[in-house]
Amino acid sequence: MIDLEGAAGYVVAHGDQVDRARLSWMRSGIPPQPDVLDSAELGEAPGGGWPAFRGGEVASVDATCFRLAELDDLGALDRPPAQRALDWLAERQRPDGTWEEDESLADSAPPWARPGDPEARLYLTANAGFWLAVAGASVPDKRAEVVARATQAFRAAIREDGSWPSFLITGWLGGALLFHSGWFYESARIQVLLAGRVPEMSPTDVAWLAATFERVGMSGDDWLMAAARKRLTETQASDGGWHSDDGPAFDVHTTLAAIRALR
Repeated sequence: MIDLEGAAGYVVAHGDQVDRARLSWMRSGIPPQPDVLDSAELGEAPGGGWPAFRGGEVASVDATCFRLAELDDLGALDRPPAQRALDWLAERQRPDGTWEEDESLADSAPPWARPGDPEARLYLTANAGFWLAVAGASVPDKRAEVVARATQAFRAAIREDGSWPSFLITGWLGGALLFHSGWFYESARIQVLLAGRVPEMSPTDVAWLAATFERVGMSGDDWLMAAARKRLTETQASDGGWHSDDGPAFDVHTTLAAIRALR
C-alpha cells in the first residue's frame, strides 16, 4: 500500500515553503500565503510566460508549462500571472496548431524543447495544449479555438498503431489532451501503449503520467491509473518520498506529483 502520510511527511521535512504550500492546497485546500504566491510567480517575462533560467529575458514554452503545473498545485491558475502566461501561450501557437521555442533559445534549450526538432515540436504542442485545455475555463471562447487546433495537430501526428513520433512524455500529455477534448477512442489507443510501459517506468514518469490523467478527470479505478498506482507502490522509498530522474534536488517535486496523482 502507498503511504501517503509518509509522502506528506517527506515533503514537510525536505521541501521549501512553496512545496509545503502546494501540499497543503492539494491535501486540505488551504490557500497559500501571499508571500508564497509571490515567490512561485516570480520572474515572469513582461509579455507573459517564464524564462527557462533565472534572469532570462525570453519566455520558454516548456518552462512556462512547468511553472503552470506548480501554480495549479497552489490553486493559482486564475491569478493574473498565470492568466498572462496562458494568454502568451495562446498567442505563441503556430498557424498549424503547434508550438516551438523561440529560435533565440536554440543553443540553450534541452533536447525535448529544441527549436526545429519535430519530436520537440509535438511535445511542446501536447504540453501547451494540455495546460490551455485544463486552465481555459475562465475564458472558454478565447482559448477554445487554440485548444481545438492543438488537439487536431496532435491527432494528425498519431500513427495507425496509436503510437506517436516523440518522447514518452508526449504520449501522456497528448493522451490527456485528447481525453479532455472528448476524443476517447484516440486517447484509449495511447493509453494501451502507455500501460504496457508503466511496469518499467521511473517514479518521475509514472507520477507525472498519473497526475496528468487525474487532472483531466480520469477515474482512479481506470486500468491505466490502477497500473500507475501499483508502480508507485513498488517505487516509494522507505523515507516516504519518490526518487527523481533528475537527482535528489527534485525528489520533492516527484513526490508532490505522486501525491497529486493519488489525491
